[in-house]
Formats: sequence, structure tokens, C-alpha cells
Amino acid sequence: MKILVDVTHPAHAHFFFQPISIWRSRGHDVVVTSRRKEVATDLLDKFSIEHRVLSSHPGKRGLWGLMKEMLARDHSLKAVVTKERPDIMVAVGGVNISHVRLATGCPAIVFYDTENARLSNAITYPFASRVVVPRCYSAWLPPWNLRYPGYHELSYLHPNHFQPSRDKALSCGLSDDGETFFIRTVSWQASHDVSEHGWSIDLLARLVDFFSARGKVIISSEADLPAEFRPYLYTGPPGDIHHLMAFCRLYIGESATMASESAVLGVPAIYAALTGRGYTDEQERRYGLVKNVQIISSEEIIGAAEELLSLSPEEYRRRRQRLLDETIDVASFAADLVECYPDIAVLKERYGLA
Repeated sequence: MKILVDVTHPAHAHFFFQPISIWRSRGHDVVVTSRRKEVATDLLDKFSIEHRVLSSHPGKRGLWGLMKEMLARDHSLKAVVTKERPDIMVAVGGVNISHVRLATGCPAIVFYDTENARLSNAITYPFASRVVVPRCYSAWLPPWNLRYPGYHELSYLHPNHFQPSRDKALSCGLSDDGETFFIRTVSWQASHDVSEHGWSIDLLARLVDFFSARGKVIISSEADLPAEFRPYLYTGPPGDIHHLMAFCRLYIGESATMASESAVLGVPAIYAALTGRGYTDEQERRYGLVKNVQIISSEEIIGAAEELLSLSPEEYRRRRQRLLDETIDVASFAADLVECYPDIAVLKERYGLA
């Protein structure tokens, strides 16, 4: 079987790393296409995954820039599919593979978890062969959807595939004699971010002051920050950041993905942004591992932090275990799903799908 994997974001490189390994161990041929977006191609290189770069993120050129890139990428991806003739295509988000399916007839399986990406979902879901989402997904889906108990982050952070190393965490900046707080800011340049805006510099400064008085602060940022924040910036290898996150006392940030990563690692998280996510909502409601803050102020975020910090790390480890007991190994599920397509009966029995 020949499988084409389209990777357009760093998180997608993480998501597909284990499924690609599984497919190749079972004798399948895997072709990977990529996009220059933050460290996406760097991660593929670190994972020793050969890939073909088809486009680059347009940066600050807004919706028009994203549309131009989409059309150019559709054309480039169609050329790859025509040449390689894969049996199936897979992607997270999947705008391009769904369009190329129309032109080539090659089946396209789309994994996604972001409800507020309304525009990209509207030009993707109707054309995909199957749309696969976590059980907590709360927006419109086509009838050919499939829900599973889990989160994207369990494709690469499930204990079947990831065991955090304290030594790696220390080499990435973890405090060896106190608590470490991890802050993430984003650039708001993705297609689902068109109407969003991020934290102010004043807000970030207030949070750094608050958490610096309680331990070490490490900041990961998509955008350039003023010089005053440079002493706090994460400088470790991109591929080792989850080792650091696993030993932090608290995550605070604008990235829902990193909030969910922290939650599945057993680290309490604050997701502070104007729009929510079904998965962070479930991680708050069902497991108490996330606080979703949609009033973006230092008072609201610090209040949420004080609430989360009132419980011990041992309590969050217990909550994480409950999460793991009620979810699946998403990497194995994704690998089996592609192999079984279009038959999903065996998957429903194997993974307890509704």
C-alpha cells in the first residue's frame, strides 16, 4: 500500500510520526509532502522523515496570502499524486488533499479537531472521503465522519510512544531546584485565526512578573518578542520541548494544542484565547486538567492559575491516569484506520467506537 501524508504544521509532524513508523514497519510505502511553517520541516528532518516541500506559509499577508498559497499547493500536490499514484492520502486539516481527491479520485482521510476553522472546514469536509475527529468535537460534520475517544496529542504523547526524560528536560531549561512555568504565545496567522488577536505585551509582562516570583519562567513564542523577554525564551531543540513540558508545574498560553499536550502529560494547563476548543472544554469538564479563559486579562489568568496550583502534582497525575483509561492510543488507531479503509467495522470493535 502506498500512503501519502501531507504535513503543513509542526503539530502535524508530531501527529503522524508514529503512524508513519507503524506503516513502514508493516511494509507500506509512505510519501510525505510538507510545508514551511515554523519548525514543521525541521521536525521532519529531526525524525529522519524524507519529505518534499510544496509551499511556505505566507506570513503576514492575511487571508489573500493564504488563499494564494492554497491554490499553488493544490496544484503542486496534484502533480505529486499524479506521479506517485498513492492508494490513499491523509492529513490533519486536509484542505489540499480533499481538493486533490476531486481532481484525481485518490481517497482522502482528514483528521481534525478545530471547530472554529469554519472557512477551511467548509472547503474541506464536503470533499474528503472521511473526516475523523475526537468524540468531543462540537461543530458541524458531514455524514461520513468518524469519532474516536481521544485527542490528537495522544498520537505522540501516549505512554505507548513517549516517556519523558528529566535529563532532557533539564537540558532544555527546567529548574533543578524549584518549579518551572511554561508560557506559550502565538502569532495568529493560521487560516482559523483570521478574526483572532493575541495577548498584549503588557499582559505577557504581568504574567512573567507573577510567575517569576514563584519559580522559573520559560516562554515559547511564534512571534518575535521585545528584548526584555529574551532571558525567558526557550532555546532547547524543538523536538525535545515535550520532555520539558512534562515536568513543568503549569502551562499558560494561547495555544490550545500545547494546553492539550500538557493535559495528556498530567500537567495542569490554562488555555487563554478568545475562541474555545471542544477538546480543551472536555479536558476541563471531564478531567479538571485545563482551565479555559476567554476573558483575556491578567486578573482572570492569574485567578485560574491560583486555582490550579491549589492542587498537588499527585492529584493531576491521578486525573491524567483517568484520562488515559478513557481514551485510546491514537497513533495505532490512525494507522489501522488507513489500512482498513473504507471498512471501519473492525475499528469500531477494536477501539470501542460508537
